[in-house]
Amino acid sequence: MLFGQTLQHLQDLCQREGFPKYTARQLCDWLYKKRVCDIDQMTNLSLKTRARLKEIDCVGRTAPVECHESADGTRKFLFPVAGDASERCNHVETVYIPADDRTTLCVSCQVGCKMGCRFCATGKLGFHGSLSAGEILNQIYSVPDSERLTNVVFMGMGEPMDNYEAIRQTIEVLTSDWGMGWSPHRLTVSTVGITPVLKRLLDECQCHVAVSLHNPFPDQRRQLMPMEKAYPIADVVALLRKYNWRGQRRISFEYTMMRGENDSMDHAAALVKLLKGLNCRVNLIRFHASPGVPYSSSDERTMTLFRDYLSSHGITATIRASRGEDIEAACGLLAKIK
Repeated sequence: MLFGQTLQHLQDLCQREGFPKYTARQLCDWLYKKRVCDIDQMTNLSLKTRARLKEIDCVGRTAPVECHESADGTRKFLFPVAGDASERCNHVETVYIPADDRTTLCVSCQVGCKMGCRFCATGKLGFHGSLSAGEILNQIYSVPDSERLTNVVFMGMGEPMDNYEAIRQTIEVLTSDWGMGWSPHRLTVSTVGITPVLKRLLDECQCHVAVSLHNPFPDQRRQLMPMEKAYPIADVVALLRKYNWRGQRRISFEYTMMRGENDSMDHAAALVKLLKGLNCRVNLIRFHASPGVPYSSSDERTMTLFRDYLSSHGITATIRASRGEDIEAACGLLAKIK
């Protein structure tokens, strides 16, 4: 598919096919600025060039096959990806979150996930494959009202650092002058903290980063997040300390609060110790119940006390508003559409 290819990829294609050199930029213009879905719409390409392109490739855009809307205005879309479209394991979910001053799209990068976090419905699916850059970008371009988007977060199904090349390519299209032309500060990439790949992201991209933390005690975090064994959160934080977070690029930590699991003042104190001196934000997230996941959410009072403790010790902390829980679109619930 042409959609999702970088300028360099398209220049290589044009060279192989003997197209004029400028054709690559024309293709980028049609794909990413004019947003066409058919090669025949690329009217400044010669008929011969268009005919050859149709022989060897296609644009590759696909529309969502289902949409559910929450009472709060959040919309969840189901997109088909490579494989047998009749099988649910060959679909991903994408969440459109409108607000007064911004509209955010939460995109998926894999079908299911390998990370196996115990509190996440997506992790219960297991892993069924990684998406191409075109399939990731398709979610951004093919949701209704896509031109209203102000921000994209790579926080849907899958672990972005486990599909890094496709993520990097997607970011290149979104931020290049020949692509969407966005600032990288409109993008946030989430990760459980696969440190070697996270270092590549930090070195190669200026987008915001969100680390799934959820427990500051290594043994307890390992019970919730098996990847703690391979990539300890202490090592993740040590890596992050090597970078400047006082400019426009931001680092945040996601902390899903579960009653009796990670919401005590001992946890808050350990979190302060872990993050002390790092210019960051902690987003406290209500746990959202799903079948087969044996946890419950901390109550409002506990979350408020936890937030205030962090704030009083110099760590910016907020309680994130839940969006789309009634359609299973909230954090940790992306696994299927009702």
